[in-house]
Amino acid sequence: MSRPEETLPPDLFYNDSESRKYTTSSRILSIQSAMTHRALELLSLTSPSLILDVGCGSGLSGEILSNISPSEGGPHMWVGMDISASMLDIALQRDVEGDLLLADIGQGVPFRAGAFDAAISISAIQWLCNAESSEVSPQGRLARFFNGLYASLRRGGRACCQFYPKNEAQRNMISEAAIKAGFGAGILEDDPGTKNSKLYLVLTVGGEEAKGGGGDITGIVRGMEDVDIVDARKRVREHRKKEEKKGSKAWILRKKDQMERKGKIVKPSSKYTGRKRGPTF
Repeated sequence: MSRPEETLPPDLFYNDSESRKYTTSSRILSIQSAMTHRALELLSLTSPSLILDVGCGSGLSGEILSNISPSEGGPHMWVGMDISASMLDIALQRDVEGDLLLADIGQGVPFRAGAFDAAISISAIQWLCNAESSEVSPQGRLARFFNGLYASLRRGGRACCQFYPKNEAQRNMISEAAIKAGFGAGILEDDPGTKNSKLYLVLTVGGEEAKGGGGDITGIVRGMEDVDIVDARKRVREHRKKEEKKGSKAWILRKKDQMERKGKIVKPSSKYTGRKRGPTF
């Protein structure tokens, strides 16, 4: 059975019929609820917060955010964004409490800097890994999304994205895009090695809370099992400090990486990239 993201773009796949089917399925409601509560646990919010729901669909996760009890740090306010007009229409019919925005996350996150305390995403970001045409770069869409998400979160903010990668390559592509945007990133896997396996990408934005590990990714997952932590921020900063001679291989590779992050198509690198060429006659 093919994966939904391999058949059609999300705005076409989730038409009126599929959106209603998704929202009324008792199985999906149960799974969505469990994953949302797990994501909230990983966010470790201790007080009512303003949360961005990425790929909010018909507002199933948002409804949970609105109903978190004060003893658990809620209730939370939220803003949802989704590319499917049909999904958002059902959310309006259900009279959810959050604000809704019709937008493509692959084009960025269009909110002012530091607007949100946290972000949550359930089963959405793997859609960014599929190119609908040769002019569309999955790396560029991921870069625009994570760069925008990073900017929209306050210093010390966190995000948790549950996703279903097709393979190890997609998993790495997603986590690397988050790291390049500046996040501290950790991947937590529930029920590894089973058909019920769930992956959670936990992201942190450096800030005052991060001093001493309190707001960093290591503070969130300390003591948890089956945690794979990747934090390349220090390495990236040190790399940027190095002086690169214009025209060198390192300079060319960095420029190509910048172009990919902007969503442009670039030729693949090889052992000949940046090589010195002899004089022409």
